[in-house]
Amino acid sequence: MKAVVISGVRQVQVEDVPDPTPGPLDVVVEVAGCGLCGTDLHILDGEFAPSLPIIPGHEFAGTVVARGTEVTTRRTGERVAVDPSLYCFRCEYCRRGRNNLCERWGAIGVNTAGAAAEFVSVPAANCIPVPTDVRLADAALIEPLACAVRGVDVLRSRVGAHVLIYGAGTMGLMMLQLAKRVGATSVDIVDVNPAKLAYARRLGVSGAVAAAAELNRPRGWDVVIDATGRPEAIADGLERVGAGGVFLQFGVADPAARVSISPFRIYNKEITIAGSMAVLHSFERAAELFSAGILDPNLFITDRFPLVEFPAALDHFAGGHGLKTQLTPAAG
Repeated sequence: MKAVVISGVRQVQVEDVPDPTPGPLDVVVEVAGCGLCGTDLHILDGEFAPSLPIIPGHEFAGTVVARGTEVTTRRTGERVAVDPSLYCFRCEYCRRGRNNLCERWGAIGVNTAGAAAEFVSVPAANCIPVPTDVRLADAALIEPLACAVRGVDVLRSRVGAHVLIYGAGTMGLMMLQLAKRVGATSVDIVDVNPAKLAYARRLGVSGAVAAAAELNRPRGWDVVIDATGRPEAIADGLERVGAGGVFLQFGVADPAARVSISPFRIYNKEITIAGSMAVLHSFERAAELFSAGILDPNLFITDRFPLVEFPAALDHFAGGHGLKTQLTPAAG
C-alpha cells in the first residue's frame, strides 16, 4: 500500500510499505479521510524522535476491511471513526480513570503506524460507528472535536460566562462552537490572521480581533482559552482573566517554552490555571455531537489532497492556509 513515512527530522516521503495485518483484537481500516494536525508538525520536527520512522495520521475515519480472530464488536464493511489514544490500563493514572495521563501513553500515528496511508491497523475497541448520513471522510473531524470536548470538561463552564479564545484555527473555532453550546453569554476570539477571523465571524463570534486590547472588557473574561500554544498569546491571555476566572492551556506549546506570571495576581484574584491534554472519555460524545450537526464540515475542512500529494498538503497546512487540511486516501 501507499503510505506517508516520516523517516527522520524534516524527512518525509510517500512510499510503498507492506499492508497491515490485524492482531487478534484489531481491525484493519481503509482510510477515507485523515486530517493534518499541529502534532504532525511536531513529529516532523523530531519532538517525538524515538518514534521515527513513523507513518503519521491520528485524525481519521474509514471502513473496516479485515478483523482479528477475537474481534466480535466490529464487522467488515462497517464505517468507523477511530480514537487514536493508546493506554496501558495498568498504571496509577489509568486506574484512576485519568487515562490521558497514562505513564505509557501513546497514540496511533504518533508512536504506532497511523492513517496517512491507504490502510491502518487499530484496536477494534477504539472504533466508533459513523452513521450513513455522515460523509465518511468528514468524520475525521471527530478526533479534534473530542479534544475540544475534553477541554470543556476541564473548564466545567457555567452558563452565562464571557469567553475569550486565542487562535481562530480549527481547534479555536471548535471551542467557540462548544462554548456557545454550553451557554456562554459572549465569545470573543483573537487571531493575527484576518482570513481565520473571517471564519469566526461566519460562526457567530461576538468579537473577532487581532489583539485582545481592541475589545472593551475592563474586568476581563470569566474564561480565557489558549488554542495557539504560542508564548506571547499565553502571556497576554493570562493577563485577561478576570477575578475568579479560569485560564485553559489548550494549545500545544513547545516543551521548552516559558511564560512569566504574577503569583500574587493568581492568589489575589483567585484565578485558576488548568490544562487539557488530548482525549478523555470524550470521543463517543464528540461522535454524537458531530452526527447531530454541531459542526459544518464544509466550513472546517477547507482543503483535501490525495495521499500522494502529502508534501504539498503539509506545506499548505504549515503555511496557515484555510482551516483543516485533509488527506483522502480512499473515496469517502
